Amino acid sequence: MKHYLQKELGKIKKEILSLGAMVEDRFQKSAQAVKTNNTDLAKFVIENDIEIDTREIEIEEECLKLLALYQPVAIDLRSIIVAIKINNDLERIGDLSANISQRLLTATKDLPCAYNYDYSFMAAQTGKMFKMSLDSLVSMDIELAYQALAMDEEINLMRDEAFDAMKKAIKKVPKNVSTIINMYLISRHIERVGDHITNIAEEVIHLVEGEIIRHKNKEYIKKLK
Repeated sequence: MKHYLQKELGKIKKEILSLGAMVEDRFQKSAQAVKTNNTDLAKFVIENDIEIDTREIEIEEECLKLLALYQPVAIDLRSIIVAIKINNDLERIGDLSANISQRLLTATKDLPCAYNYDYSFMAAQTGKMFKMSLDSLVSMDIELAYQALAMDEEINLMRDEAFDAMKKAIKKVPKNVSTIINMYLISRHIERVGDHITNIAEEVIHLVEGEIIRHKNKEYIKKLK
């Protein structure tokens, strides 16, 4: 019985990582669409979001079946709970990637935009943070998870920079306010992606150490020193 449960938990982890790779790809595509103003790529991300939603439901159902069949305890129970949470965070990142693409499509329908904030670095850092969190799950490396957590503040600061750029653009060309706001909201979506990546890293730490570390941001940096 224990052996079979471990085998099923291994399958769920592989499915989570497979979904993670898909979501990571969609986020990168949405960022590339913004960088190159590629509306076809943006449409692809939006239209294929249903694939992520379907996979997320399938994984959750598998987790619930294991809970019902085996009534696991200790580390096995924690593994399933963590899988459900990470699964949900990945689905939300998929939604946010679609939102980024939708903002681009909406903005391109309007007047030429005076807002010129470059999202390339923000997206690249978020993508790096995403990869680190998934790698930490693969190897159960909490040091890598803490490094991912430490990057979140940088993403937040870039969102604030984008907000300042938005205010300046609106003052410069007030008739473009709708387009400018839509372009600024891309930064909010990327920042929220960072928040969900943070959740994933926290759950890896929870799985390995058995400690819930949410709302302890200052302790992240201490762990790295």
